[in-house]
Amino acid sequence: MEAAVEEDEIMSRALPKLDRVALVQELLMEAERTVNEVADAVDNAPRGRVIRDSEEPARDALDRFRQIVYERVLQAKVAAAEAAFPPSDQRGDGPAQAS
Repeated sequence: MEAAVEEDEIMSRALPKLDRVALVQELLMEAERTVNEVADAVDNAPRGRVIRDSEEPARDALDRFRQIVYERVLQAKVAAAEAAFPPSDQRGDGPAQAS
């Protein structure tokens, strides 16, 4: 019973906040790459067809960046949560040891 109460207390704690500065630093290269891809799409589009010929490559680059950012943020959240909770055997609810 006591182990169940302890587990409930652990699960009810708020998850740790993300290190946003670290995430920004990690994603700066991706952001720069994305801006360059969008700028290349616009610069390489022929005269009179800038929007038509650059919109899809620009949207693809931005979609890729959105996906990378979201995945990295989720990964960082999982890592922060795992670091905040001790492994099962340290909480006393791991497998029983034979005596």
